[in-house]
Amino acid sequence: MAKKKKNTPRAVIVPLFALALAAMVTYFVTGYLNRPRFVRYPAFGIDLPMNYEIHGIDISHHQSAIDWNEVKNMQVRNVRVGFGFIKATEGLARVDERFRRNWSATRDAGIPRGAYHFFIASKSGKAQAENFIETVTLQPGDLPPVLDIEQTNGATMTDLQQRARDWLLMVEAHYKVKPIIYTNVDFYDNFLAGKFDNYPLWVAHYLVQDKPRINRKWLFWQHNERGRVNGIDAYVDFNVFNGDSTDFRKILIR
Repeated sequence: MAKKKKNTPRAVIVPLFALALAAMVTYFVTGYLNRPRFVRYPAFGIDLPMNYEIHGIDISHHQSAIDWNEVKNMQVRNVRVGFGFIKATEGLARVDERFRRNWSATRDAGIPRGAYHFFIASKSGKAQAENFIETVTLQPGDLPPVLDIEQTNGATMTDLQQRARDWLLMVEAHYKVKPIIYTNVDFYDNFLAGKFDNYPLWVAHYLVQDKPRINRKWLFWQHNERGRVNGIDAYVDFNVFNGDSTDFRKILIR
């Protein structure tokens, strides 16, 4: 006669179930905490930071001719170009050779656009502001004007700060909107911190994962300079906006 099979004691089943449940929880928690914060998008040629709704690019004449309709129509999963910053002016009198074409074409393509001035710290801030104002006409739906300041050009810190302040105040008075400052983390910390903290910040910081390493609020983050986009036959800078679509609409020119 065959022996009757013994039932597994409850005292054994419960601990095994608890161990299995703990292992499952640990697996999912570890997977969440170690999830990639940048995701590879082969079509864009770079890793893009997660958890940002609005992505965009910035360009100048270095990108040569651009088909902005191709830029507008490119979408990979949930990512598309949601704004474009365009170099307008530099120094006292220089106007980017492709600014006017890019400025008109982005609007025609329906891409929110912004214009920036490349600042020469050894020159008059007021004269540079005049160059920008004479060149750029902002319309409802445009992004605020941008001061790109990332070099000292031999100027002292005092002179650099005063000239930058002159530019910012003149441009704000003309367009009736507070300009954005663009710079990198080190330059901001060394030359601007504590003096311009009330201005919106667009910060460049590469080789970091989830956000730029800077001890203040920021509006835009330039995280890569070697992106690829349909319609542009060159590398292009990639950025994210620090907010959702509602926040984005609030900063546009009214």
